[in-house]
Amino acid sequence: MNVNQIAELQWACRRGMLELDVLLGNFLNEAYGNLSLQDKQYFVELLSYPDPELFDALLGRSILEDINMARIAELIRQHARSRI
Repeated sequence: MNVNQIAELQWACRRGMLELDVLLGNFLNEAYGNLSLQDKQYFVELLSYPDPELFDALLGRSILEDINMARIAELIRQHARSRI
């Protein structure tokens, strides 16, 4: 990934909720690089979800219907828990 692509992802991780900014930004900075190419694509797709839906999924309040999106959301949750 080039610098412009990373900058675009960093911008996409900036949301209307501080909690989402933190969860997504930390995941991007610390775990994204270790994902498979397919999982990186799923992460980018997940960023297109509306904030309320994404927030509920990342907090475990809801489960996303798409199994791949649900799995990426779980990876983000696991990453956040590992930082505590």
